[in-house]
Amino acid sequence: MPPITPVAPPSTPIVSQDQRLRAAAEKLEAGFLAEMLKSAGLGKSSEHFGGGAGEDQFSSFLLQEQALEMVRAGGIGLSESIYQALKEKNDG
Repeated sequence: MPPITPVAPPSTPIVSQDQRLRAAAEKLEAGFLAEMLKSAGLGKSSEHFGGGAGEDQFSSFLLQEQALEMVRAGGIGLSESIYQALKEKNDG
C-alpha cells in the first residue's frame, strides 16, 4: 500500500498593505453610514405589517449591508479620506 502523502493547504491570495488599508477604510465608512441610516429611521419595523421581534433583531444586518452597497457605489468619500490618512500614517 502506498504511503499517504499530506495535502498542501490551499494557497491564499496575497493581500497588500494598501488593500488592507482600503478595506478597513471602507468598513469604517460603512459603519458610519449604517449608524446614519439607523438615526434616519431606516430599518424600523412598520406598525401595520411589521415582522415583530425577528425583524427588529435582524434590521441591523440589513442596514449594514445597505451601507456596504452605498460604499461600493462610491459612498460619500469618507473612505478615501480615511484611506489616505491611514496610508500617510503607515508610510511615515
